[in-house]
Amino acid sequence: MATLLLRLQGPMQAWGTTSRFDERDTQLEPSKSGVLGLVCAALGRDRSEPVQDLADLRMGVRVDREGVPMRDYQTIGGDRDLEKQRKSIRTATGGFRSDPVVSPRFYLSDAVFLVGLEGESGLLKCIHTALRQPFWPLALGRKSFVPSAPVYLPDALVDAPLQQALVQWPLLIEAQASQRVRTLLEDKSEGAIRLDQPVAPFAERRFGPRFVKSSFLTVGGEHVSDPAVA
Repeated sequence: MATLLLRLQGPMQAWGTTSRFDERDTQLEPSKSGVLGLVCAALGRDRSEPVQDLADLRMGVRVDREGVPMRDYQTIGGDRDLEKQRKSIRTATGGFRSDPVVSPRFYLSDAVFLVGLEGESGLLKCIHTALRQPFWPLALGRKSFVPSAPVYLPDALVDAPLQQALVQWPLLIEAQASQRVRTLLEDKSEGAIRLDQPVAPFAERRFGPRFVKSSFLTVGGEHVSDPAVA
């Protein structure tokens, strides 16, 4: 079984799984729906196209640096022109609101993740190639949250199972010695339930449950070098 590794690193990331209406949440690590959305952007796959082949991939996350949860205060509307304001915010009943809407947005600051996707090598090779020259711009959960280092990692398509690949790949941050890091591995029947498993094209916004098991792994302190960011 092959595994493809991706680097998700940036000053701001957001991986929401329960967002509804005005409030936007984030998990403490990348969601499967968010990662596969990023993969679809790299492949140039439209939101209306099927994603079952991608959803069948098994995902794991290694947390090389925990992000700091932050809250961004945002408002929607508030145009000084009352007539424009009345037509700027549509309500659930089909009408319009004239007053601004407060929309809290939560995100992670300064997090670094190594994500592994385990599955059929042909599909993973196609994804790896696309990540090097993505069809659409890549984002870390929200369009404005761009990576600070390439998601693409050279030689990151490895002939190893998911957990082994996550253990063997060098840390994505500088470290003097081996480091104990948190990991999350997708499981068939045990673990915490995450509601981020795509069950239909992304345009339909339908997601089912999956199991995720948390543990800690010790990873060598050799920092991975990347000519693309040197």
